[in-house]
Amino acid sequence: MNHINKKGNPYIVDVSNKDITERIAIASGEIKFDKLTYKKINSFKTKKGNLEKTAIVAGIMGAKETSRLIPLCHNIPINHINIDVKKNDKGFSLIIKSTVKTHSTTGVEMEALTAVTISCLTIYDMCKYLNKKIKIQNIHLVSKTGGKSNI
Repeated sequence: MNHINKKGNPYIVDVSNKDITERIAIASGEIKFDKLTYKKINSFKTKKGNLEKTAIVAGIMGAKETSRLIPLCHNIPINHINIDVKKNDKGFSLIIKSTVKTHSTTGVEMEALTAVTISCLTIYDMCKYLNKKIKIQNIHLVSKTGGKSNI
């Protein structure tokens, strides 16, 4: 399915004939720091607040707003969102993982990816005063279940 109709115009794909099933998507991403900056934020505390807690709230908010951010994305009822922020001391980075669940006719991959992206952007915003060379990388879909395709 694509988002272009027979006249060549964009449209939202019709999912009304699809089965309502539990659908789960997990996404991940990484925000990488230099060694000195990572040491400064290792406790999750910055002058702008707690990185972990703020990133979690931001990711949840991002997932809930996905259909407003992605032009042809369905507005999906979300049953559950979980955001994990883990330290990667060897890589001087934080790993963000989101899990989003719904019972719907279409999946929540975009919501999971948006959650990770917004969490990473929030951390960047909270740390940019320390170093503007922070890298957001490797945002990807880890898995999805429900519907016809599982990966």
